[in-house]
Amino acid sequence: MGKLYRVITADGSAFASVLDAKDIVSEIERIHKTSAVVTAGLGRLTIGASLMGYMLKGQNDSITLRIDGDGLTGQLVAVSDSMGNVKSYVNNPVVEIPLNAQGKLDVGGAVGHNGTLSVVKDLGLKEPYVGVIPLVSGEIAEDIANYYATSEQIPTVCSLGVLVNPDLSVKSAGGFLVQLLPFADEKCIDIIEKNLNKMRPVSAMLADGTTPEEIADMLLDGLNPEPLDQSAPVYKCDCSRERTERVLISLGKSELDSIADDNKDISINCHFCGKEYIFTPEELRKLAGGQ
Repeated sequence: MGKLYRVITADGSAFASVLDAKDIVSEIERIHKTSAVVTAGLGRLTIGASLMGYMLKGQNDSITLRIDGDGLTGQLVAVSDSMGNVKSYVNNPVVEIPLNAQGKLDVGGAVGHNGTLSVVKDLGLKEPYVGVIPLVSGEIAEDIANYYATSEQIPTVCSLGVLVNPDLSVKSAGGFLVQLLPFADEKCIDIIEKNLNKMRPVSAMLADGTTPEEIADMLLDGLNPEPLDQSAPVYKCDCSRERTERVLISLGKSELDSIADDNKDISINCHFCGKEYIFTPEELRKLAGGQ
């Protein structure tokens, strides 16, 4: 499981959320059999979704992040609940491209520099909140920070990182969000900027054993950070046979009857966890007859 830790300044002008997500991203690699650069890209998006989801207030609230870029990965999707539990998938799990100019995995090149980031918040209202912005870089952390700046007018710093071993296992993974509240003064902003300039990449710190608590204290050093709350998010898919039946029923009676007339079992796999659901022709006809 992951470890998500959140602190707030003594005067309530800023807070920081930090997530150690090695176990979560390792599960992504295991389920989706991703290549290194896709593990890094989908991992970053999933970490971002968990950090954003944990800020939701309602127990049944959820958030979905979707990137539609012009890179080889195709669409990437990550979904989080209000405890930071996540699930995710990618259209093309195996992408092989050269390293970037810094000798690192080229996430922006794989995802694409042109496209959109969509944020869908289901808060239990009649309609979900939907925000769509153009991609800034495809590196994901910058795109999430830009979403907050343009769609919610909240000054935000976002850092996301995944280190992948040569055998494709995950060495470290995590990220942080720092947000300013409306009454934050210039002194607070200056202190946070200086703190950020002194810090190493979040994935490097986590790889060296630095804890989320220690990273959170570094981010708000000089501002008397106080513990706010914490969570232990996991990669969690909520698919079920009943949900799959509802999807099939949505196809309509004539379509289900047509599929059943082939007299073959059909197999449906969950995008998020790979679980297989098999339906016989008799079961399909029963679903069609229930409409």
